[in-house]
Amino acid sequence: MCFAKQCMQISNADLKKLRELEESLWVAETRFNKKYMDSILSLSFFEFGRSGKIYKREETISAPFSEIHARLPLKDFKVHPITNDVVLVTYISAVQYDELEVGNRSSLWLKTSTGWQLQFHQGTVAK
Repeated sequence: MCFAKQCMQISNADLKKLRELEESLWVAETRFNKKYMDSILSLSFFEFGRSGKIYKREETISAPFSEIHARLPLKDFKVHPITNDVVLVTYISAVQYDELEVGNRSSLWLKTSTGWQLQFHQGTVAK
């Protein structure tokens, strides 16, 4: 899938890094590490959660620690380059709460001088 007139190419190193970053959001030790989250979330980050709630950057960074029972590696992980410095990442999440919750996920990542930063994330309930 291409969003620009020409398909952009992304390096194997960037593919690996984006998977690592996205999966780190599903690991409690990194997801609830305020310093880490501050470094990877853009200043204007926001999220449309599976619940329909909108989360802002500060809410995300200051969320209290809790266990995450996500299945890794992420299923159907794909990176869709939009420009040389902007990609859309898509995948399916599976997280065990009282019941298994499955969601279609998308994240917009921006490549900056300090590395990849998450600009936007959306979770949608999948049946």
